[in-house]
Amino acid sequence: MLNITLPTAGERPLSFYLAMEEYVAAAFRSGFFVWNVAPTVIIGRHQDLAAEVNLPYCREHGIDIVRRKSGGGCVYADRGNLMVSYITPESNVDAVFSEYLEHLASFLRSLGFDAVRTEHNDVVVGGCKVSGNACLVRSGASIVHGTLLHSVELDAMQHSITPSAEKLAKHAVASVRARVTNLTDIGLRLTVQELADTITAEFCTGRRELSPSELEAVEVIQKSYGNPDFIHYL
Repeated sequence: MLNITLPTAGERPLSFYLAMEEYVAAAFRSGFFVWNVAPTVIIGRHQDLAAEVNLPYCREHGIDIVRRKSGGGCVYADRGNLMVSYITPESNVDAVFSEYLEHLASFLRSLGFDAVRTEHNDVVVGGCKVSGNACLVRSGASIVHGTLLHSVELDAMQHSITPSAEKLAKHAVASVRARVTNLTDIGLRLTVQELADTITAEFCTGRRELSPSELEAVEVIQKSYGNPDFIHYL
């Protein structure tokens, strides 16, 4: 699998990377890249924004809000959350999750963690989630976008996301924070960049840089994520 890279460096909004996933799926049908962003809440395609996100807190703290086109739950990301994009031509979503999550868990085990995948498409260490994942099928390819919690601001995560009491009870926890842990809190000594480099080397055998014209095509797709009707459509 090729590591898909950009021709220019610099921090971009989360919507750009979701658009980049779609572009890679359509143009290449396969690819892998990792990234991180300024504090952002990502809500699933079918979730109620007002019910899942603490909107006043996000506005007060300058936390962006993006709706993705895949299903799944609400996610908080910041520069301590390594985001992973895995694109494959495999169309069977169960097979895609199985292949990716087993590989991810194996990678974490190689770093010394007792990592296992769960039936909810998470990867956990010691019963706490370190990676959550969702899948989107586009242009004959499957896109897995997931998290890898390196050193996320857990207080900001706790205050940004407001799941229902029913959802918390389902997982037998009192809060979002009780369900997750940072890899750095359980022994990881790699920086975010070192973790990004290490996982890229694990998953990729080559590199493909997007051209400036391909970058423009990504930015065209990105506009669909900024449509207020899409963000607030429920």
